[in-house]
Amino acid sequence: MAYELIEVRTEAGKVGVVQLNRPKQLNALNNQLMDELGAALKAFDADPAIGCMVVTGSEKAFAAGADIGAMASYGFAEVYGGDYITRNWETIRQVRKPVIAAVSGFALGGGCELAMMCDFIIAADNARFGQPEIKLGIIPGAGGTQRLPRAVGKSKAMDMALTARMMDATEAERAGLVSRVVPLDKLMDEALGAALTICELPQLAVMAAKESVNRSFETGLSDGVMFERRLFHALFATADQKEGMDAFVGKRKPQFRHR
Repeated sequence: MAYELIEVRTEAGKVGVVQLNRPKQLNALNNQLMDELGAALKAFDADPAIGCMVVTGSEKAFAAGADIGAMASYGFAEVYGGDYITRNWETIRQVRKPVIAAVSGFALGGGCELAMMCDFIIAADNARFGQPEIKLGIIPGAGGTQRLPRAVGKSKAMDMALTARMMDATEAERAGLVSRVVPLDKLMDEALGAALTICELPQLAVMAAKESVNRSFETGLSDGVMFERRLFHALFATADQKEGMDAFVGKRKPQFRHR
């Protein structure tokens, strides 16, 4: 499909890249953009040549939040009965292959929430994260009060949600919100390098690992360990498990076929 608010490309024939493209609005997230983002990610997910995806914005802003101009006139009936910051935002959670957020500049409000919906975040040293919705008389509405405390703990999440303060990249890494921080001019190289590493690994095992880690946030420890064990057992039915272990024993590089 043709996209107006995102740019889509592939790297090395294996990595799908989606770049948010509303520069005048600092990539503010509206319904159209989120529909396009969801469609692009699902198309990459369905493409057998693609093993990983990267979502990014501009140097100045990953996404500075939801489109407040569009939201300001809404009433309860519109936000509760419609799709704004609800169903179409969760499309990314249906994607089975890994999605990396490459964040530079502001990731505020919905932008921070979108980054947290990705599987992990690589941040440029100029990145700033925040949930400033309290200043607008509302609270985060796309998982900010749920995913943020799971990432950084209750105290920091409360601090950010109640005072609207921003967290810089160094603090975000220290708190566990981001996986690594790199210089701004190295951000995409780092993100693509991580994505290509994932692409070289057995895809069924990669998807199982993603599913199992995500399950840990949605269930108790005993049930989570049982879920992990079942996926672990299931992977012994794959050709890549046989290849990986045979290559290890034979001291050679494995040739995975993603089956």
